[in-house]
Amino acid sequence: MAKFKSIRGMNDVTPKEVAIWQLVEKSIRSVFSSYGYEEIRIPIVEQTELFARSVGDSSDIVSKEMYAFEDRGGDGISLRPEGTAGCVRACIENDLLRVDSPRLWYMGPMFRYERPQKGRSRQFHQASAEVFGIDHHTADAELMMLARSLWTDLGIRNNVNLEINSLGNSETRKKYKSLLHEFFKEFSSDLDKDSQRQLKENPLRILDSKSEAIKGLLADVPSILDHLDSDSEDHFNKLKDLLTQSNIDFEVNDRLVRGLDYYNKTVFEWKTKDLGAQDTVCGGGRYDGLVEQLGGKKCPATGFSIGLERLVLLVKENSKGNGPSTNNLDCNFICLTSESISYALLNAEKIRKEIPSLNLKVNLQATSANSQFKRADKSGSKIALIVGEEELKDNTISIKNLRGKESQETLSLDQVIETLKKL
Repeated sequence: MAKFKSIRGMNDVTPKEVAIWQLVEKSIRSVFSSYGYEEIRIPIVEQTELFARSVGDSSDIVSKEMYAFEDRGGDGISLRPEGTAGCVRACIENDLLRVDSPRLWYMGPMFRYERPQKGRSRQFHQASAEVFGIDHHTADAELMMLARSLWTDLGIRNNVNLEINSLGNSETRKKYKSLLHEFFKEFSSDLDKDSQRQLKENPLRILDSKSEAIKGLLADVPSILDHLDSDSEDHFNKLKDLLTQSNIDFEVNDRLVRGLDYYNKTVFEWKTKDLGAQDTVCGGGRYDGLVEQLGGKKCPATGFSIGLERLVLLVKENSKGNGPSTNNLDCNFICLTSESISYALLNAEKIRKEIPSLNLKVNLQATSANSQFKRADKSGSKIALIVGEEELKDNTISIKNLRGKESQETLSLDQVIETLKKL
C-alpha cells in the first residue's frame, strides 16, 4: 500500500524543530505585549472577494496563488494568503475601531500556491502587528522600533537591515504609474510575460520583479521620491529623522514597493544576507485607505508581517549551536514492573499538582532498566524516579540524580516532592 505524503509545500514541524519555533513565538508574544499590542485571532478562511478587493484582483496573489474554492453553499471562499485584510474585516465587523487607536497583533498560517524553496512554503506562518487610527509618522516608527526589539531579543539584531521608501498618496501613485508605463513601454520586448501583463494592469509591480533581466532595467527607472506630494514628503522626512534619533540604521530604497495594492506613503522591509534569495524577513507599510475600501469608516492604518519560517531559519543559523534544546524534561519515571506503571501514574499526578512547572514523563512500558535509563538520559532528564517491586511493597519511590554523583535514595512521596522542589 502506498504511503501518504504531505502536500508539496506544506511541511511538518517535528518535535526536534518545535523548540526553536516555541522560542521565537514566545519572544514575539513577549515583545509585542511589551509595546501595548493586543492579540486578535482571525479565521484562516475568508470570502474570496475580501482579498480581490484588498490585495488587488490583478495581483499575482489573487490571480495565481490563492487557494480559492466554493464551499457546500456555493460561496466563494479562500485560504488566507495574508492577514491584514482579515484583520481589517474583523475590526469593522466587531466595531473595534471605535476604541482609541487599537494596536493589534496576530500569528498563524497563510497559504499561497508558490514554488517551494528555502524559506518559502505553500503553507507558511506570519506574525503581524497593525496600528489603526494614527496617520502620524510616529506609528510607522514605533513598528520599526518594535521589530528592532524583537531582533535584539532573538540575538539577530546585526543580521537584518532596514530598507524604507514612500509611495505617496493615490494621486502620486497615479502619476507615477503613467511615468513607469511610458518608461517600460520602450523595453516592452525585453519584458517577460508577467511584466508585460503588469505593464497594462499596474506597472508599479514591475519594480517588485524577481527576474534578473528586469532588475537590469531598473537602474534608470524614474524615482517615485522625485514625484511625492508635499504631505507624503513631509511624512517621510519626519520618519527618517525619528529613525535616526532612535539609532535605527536604514537605507532608502526608492524601488521598494511591496507586492500588495493597498499600500500608501511608508513601505519598509527588514532584510538579511544570511538566507540567500529569500532575504525579506519582515515587510509592511501604511494602508490608510483599506478600512474604507472594505466597508468601514475612513481610518488610517499601518502594519507589518514577519515570515516565521525565515525568522526561525535566521535564528537557527545564528545560534551557533546555542539554540534552544528539545531536551527539556526534568524527571523520568522508570517502571521496572508492569504493576508499577499504575503506581507511577498516580504518584506523578500528585507530584504535578504540587509542582505544576515540573516536566515529568512516565514510562508506560516496563522494558529493561538499562533501556529506560538510556532513554531518560537521552531526553535530558535531570532526575530518575524509580519504582520496582520493593518500592511498590514499601509505598516508596527511589530517586537518582542523572547529572550528579549523589547516590540513589529511597524516599516517601512527600520527601520526593520536597527534593524536586529544590530543582
